[in-house]
Amino acid sequence: MKFPRRTFLHLAMGAAALSAVPRIARAQAYPARPVRIIVGFNPGGSTDIQARLMGQWLSNRLGQQFIVENRAGASGNIGTEMVAKAPADGYTLLQVVTPHAINAALYTNLNFDFIRDIAPVVCAARLAYVVVVHPSVPAATIPEFIAYAKANPGKINYGSAGSGTPQNISCELFKMMTEVNLIHVPYRGGAPAITDLVGGHIQVVFSPVSESIEHIKVGKLRALAVTTAARLDVLPELPTVGEFVPGYEASGFAGIGAPRNTPAEIITMLNKELNVGLADSKVKGRIVELGGTVLGGSPAEFGAILSEAIEKWTRVIKFAGIKAD
Repeated sequence: MKFPRRTFLHLAMGAAALSAVPRIARAQAYPARPVRIIVGFNPGGSTDIQARLMGQWLSNRLGQQFIVENRAGASGNIGTEMVAKAPADGYTLLQVVTPHAINAALYTNLNFDFIRDIAPVVCAARLAYVVVVHPSVPAATIPEFIAYAKANPGKINYGSAGSGTPQNISCELFKMMTEVNLIHVPYRGGAPAITDLVGGHIQVVFSPVSESIEHIKVGKLRALAVTTAARLDVLPELPTVGEFVPGYEASGFAGIGAPRNTPAEIITMLNKELNVGLADSKVKGRIVELGGTVLGGSPAEFGAILSEAIEKWTRVIKFAGIKAD
């Protein structure tokens, strides 16, 4: 039986509308109970703070509690695997940060595939690191530090939160591009590295801004530059490393992900609400305080950021021969 074209179009539109009804109803019903945001790191760090900031915003907007749950261990892999294997219903989310991109390149025997198993929702912010030295180091700029390092090959120690951490690969990228010989001293966390830097036991750290800014303000550490492509609002007088080492850029990121196959309408809702939050002056101000630059955008844009980061850090990890702890 043939339908007139107009009748066919009406029927097709009606069918599409009917198929959309369950999706709309499901989105409107979400969230009907508390939602967990899994953080694969200890409480109190910048990753945890970012997650709680986003969780509080979503709680206020959507009328259900978005509860941060810390599942620390294995450089964030324990928490990631938990989310990757969780039901794809929007009630388990992941705080996605730079180590997730690094881990995809660093570990070969994981029980999940990060790109395949975690769906991007939104990238909340780009995060900067700051190159800080002990005041005894005779360098106030990146060119002076490079000259000092080349005059003292193998005698300058840099600290990190451990092998394969953002501090480690940020400095290894710097070494690769400047051909300086710095010795890596890994710690179990960023705080011990900064403590030893303040004490003069090591000479330099590529540190998250949140871990070093108070020491910079009181003169216990000297900041040379930030690692992002642009200068930071929180440290506007500091140049970027790239101003002296063309092409250098080492930024982190923080965002939200969900298990793969999470309904698209739920991801769309979360993306919309989080983008509204990122435009809020209080939320933006807190991210800036943590050394971040607010991004926002679509899930696809976050996916592109993740793919680019994995490709970039894979090259650095292979060049430096970095192995997982």
